[in-house]
Amino acid sequence: MKTTFPRAAALLAAPILTSLSLMTVPTTVLAALPVPPDVEQRPHTVTAPHGATREDPYYWLRDDKREDAAMLAYLNAENAYADAVMAPLKPLEDALYGEIVGRIKQDDSSVPYRERGFWYYSRFETGKDYPVHARRPDAAGVDALSIQAANEAGDFAGEQVLLDVNILADGKDYYAVGNWEVSPDNRILAYADDTNGRRQYTIRFLDLQTGEIFPETIAGVSSNLVWADDNRTLFYVENDPDTLLTVRVKKHVLGTPVADDALVYEEGDDSFYMGIGRTRDDRFIVIGVSSTVSSEYRYAPAADPAAFTVLAPRARDVEYDADHHGGRWVIRTNAPAADGAPATNFKLVTAPSDATSRAQWQDWIAHRDDVYIEGFELFDGFTAIGERSDALERVRVLKADGSDTFVQADEPAYSMGLSTNSEHDTDWLRYSYTSLTTPATTYEVNVTTGERRELKQQPVIGYDPSQYVTERVWTTARDGKRVPVSLVYRKGFVKDGTAALLQYGYGSYGASMDPGFSVTNVSLLDRGMVYAIAHIRGGEEMGRAWYDDGKLLNKQNTFTDFIDVTDDLVRLGYAAPDRVAAYGGSAGGLLMGAISNMAPDKYRVILSQVPFVDVVTTMLDPSIPLTTNEYDEWGNPEQKEYYDYIVQYSPYDNLRAQAYPAMFVGTGLWDSQVQYWEPAKYVARLRDLDTGSHPLVFRTNMEAGHGGKSGRFRRFRESAEMYAFMLDQLGVDAGAPAAR
Repeated sequence: MKTTFPRAAALLAAPILTSLSLMTVPTTVLAALPVPPDVEQRPHTVTAPHGATREDPYYWLRDDKREDAAMLAYLNAENAYADAVMAPLKPLEDALYGEIVGRIKQDDSSVPYRERGFWYYSRFETGKDYPVHARRPDAAGVDALSIQAANEAGDFAGEQVLLDVNILADGKDYYAVGNWEVSPDNRILAYADDTNGRRQYTIRFLDLQTGEIFPETIAGVSSNLVWADDNRTLFYVENDPDTLLTVRVKKHVLGTPVADDALVYEEGDDSFYMGIGRTRDDRFIVIGVSSTVSSEYRYAPAADPAAFTVLAPRARDVEYDADHHGGRWVIRTNAPAADGAPATNFKLVTAPSDATSRAQWQDWIAHRDDVYIEGFELFDGFTAIGERSDALERVRVLKADGSDTFVQADEPAYSMGLSTNSEHDTDWLRYSYTSLTTPATTYEVNVTTGERRELKQQPVIGYDPSQYVTERVWTTARDGKRVPVSLVYRKGFVKDGTAALLQYGYGSYGASMDPGFSVTNVSLLDRGMVYAIAHIRGGEEMGRAWYDDGKLLNKQNTFTDFIDVTDDLVRLGYAAPDRVAAYGGSAGGLLMGAISNMAPDKYRVILSQVPFVDVVTTMLDPSIPLTTNEYDEWGNPEQKEYYDYIVQYSPYDNLRAQAYPAMFVGTGLWDSQVQYWEPAKYVARLRDLDTGSHPLVFRTNMEAGHGGKSGRFRRFRESAEMYAFMLDQLGVDAGAPAAR
């Protein structure tokens, strides 16, 4: 089981200035702006336990119920202002949206995988926003390629539709199926859906033989579902209704009252996340809990999950995740060796099936300082290990005889990882591959014969990869660290220091931002822009130490790395100094807020989606989702050392009277990861202090949460609006793309 990264992935008064003292600003379509909303201030003091105080006159914009009339009026006024600012750019937005959607094969389907006698896949229908989840029975001559061919031909004979999400979403402003699981006997489907983007799911049940919808529903849960072997008992994780923390594992028996569901496990430490799953061999159901610096697993026989046994008790600074196959546990861990030797980049150990402590662990794959172990997959005759070195991913195949090989890549900057491998009794390993020029591709390789075959590449209509170039460069941070950067541009680009650049970054939670293909970014490249991903500290691109050097009391490295990458890319001729845009979301929005305070003259445009910008106030409030889980990411500001450090970079607290870049800030009213009031307060204060005349657009999606609107096309509309704003501010030719 893996934890997702919460915050590791949204005019008629004064003329715009055409120049600033430090840069020449391109003329824009936005010739004039109306007066923006000016929300009232209300005195409020935020006091930390150690006595430090801060004034927060916009604190009142917080409303946990999302009902306050004055708050909603302000958000609606900002949306109306955004509509007015963006009105002249509507033709460009429409053009971008048309280009993006035009690259998508609308009746596409996923690569099928086989499990318990069925082939499972998801497919889209032309013009529809949501997937259809389906399966076909296994039979002689049926394989992944034949099913894909049938789907592409529109031949759905023999298909059983499990969920048509288009039907379920009909009439709803927001709808998402977070997860679904079929019972071991292939008869009952359990699925978890969300109707507002808050990630508070409701579990529902469907009889796949009769079509009957079971009467019971289970609300207020995560999307994590696991069946027991009896085909009647479903394990699920209950959320706290206020903090949304995953706090209890319960089990429901079909046909019994939900109110009678038995409590299986309750987590008492609110710094831990919780998840459930089944092991590779289906022998055990596991409950995993993890904080930023610690993990603990419990397991019980799937055939009789009456009592759970702790695999190894939690210990601070010891993380592990485990799977079971071949009569043993295989565990990825950073636990030190018996002699105290560290395992910062993780290692693999084994343990007996009845293990209850770390004393029973035996080292298997040793720790290496230059190789970070990200994950593994167990098969009958081999083990596949996902690794990272020199900021690039690779897959190592370790055979039973001890020999190993690596899956090869052909580009200097790419992303490679283990794909869906639902069966362990096979010689075929599936893996995914993509780069900034190569659309997402699923391969499988026979580890015995070496044969490789492409199962599917994401179809991109009208796209020719030979017309684009990707490269990896190394820049130098101010403290001497070498920071990798992935770049892509259209063939023929000349590094003469005149181009516009979009630089993306994240740098938190150890989430690595690997280079992957984007159908939206093609529209930027075709207009002569360069796109760059800065692999800054706070991620794990360069191993676990890269993460440690970008969190807690080292967090400033994340921000200075990003700025230093910008300086180097400009120096190397990839961009003009007055035509750089920066983009980040969630914790990457924290990055955007920090760099715009620290170096506003280096960026012409800032794109900030669902930004985490009020770090001190949020981390002082344990009632807010994610706060207690993240003390070891940011530090607990109830402790003065961390308070004093965080307040130095928290974007909301460091806004000051200076000229800021043009900004496009987006959020969702129902966001459970970064509450809407953080960007709302940030924008309100920024409007007070910004001495420049560049536009500030604040767009609130009133029907969505952290991931934006539901549906595959709606999010492209949001991207098109944001990119239209950026292209206009950078002075990029909005006419016909170079590719045409």
